[in-house]
Amino acid sequence: MDSFSDAEDTIPSWYVIQCKGGESFRAAEHLTNQGYEVFHPVLSSQRKRQGKLTVVTEPLFPYYLFICLDQVASNWGPIRSTRGVLRLITFGNRPVAVPSQLVETLRAQPHHQEGIHTYFSAGEKVTITDGPFKDLEAIFTRCKGEERAIVLLNVLNRPQHLDIAVNSLQKNEQ
Repeated sequence: MDSFSDAEDTIPSWYVIQCKGGESFRAAEHLTNQGYEVFHPVLSSQRKRQGKLTVVTEPLFPYYLFICLDQVASNWGPIRSTRGVLRLITFGNRPVAVPSQLVETLRAQPHHQEGIHTYFSAGEKVTITDGPFKDLEAIFTRCKGEERAIVLLNVLNRPQHLDIAVNSLQKNEQ
């Protein structure tokens, strides 16, 4: 190796770890407990579970997280045997560094603070499942807090904005 490569090897870089299905949170926790610097970008979103909308935190990149290592000083050995980790992403036998600018840009984004990514999208057709407007079709406009939504409903041939509970809406099958 030339002296440029040796100098490069001592500068910590970000690498990508592929996690086992649904275990990225576990992998991030265990790697952090072992003293590694880990970045696991997440976001909050709404999911329908047992007929109710709930807010869940999910990975921005399912099955992947970032780890900061340097090629000389970091102990790479325990990574593969860490619970939740499938493998370190490599080309051939050499781990591939992710540009640090990419990770810095992702870290600067407040994914978990930018609000909830809703189950419904603006302009999407929905059916009201409860209350006096039950079984009527409306157009989802926007969320109003975590539990309410504004929909556009055609009442007496005029579009009306209606404030309704989010769990009283159902996506229409296209």
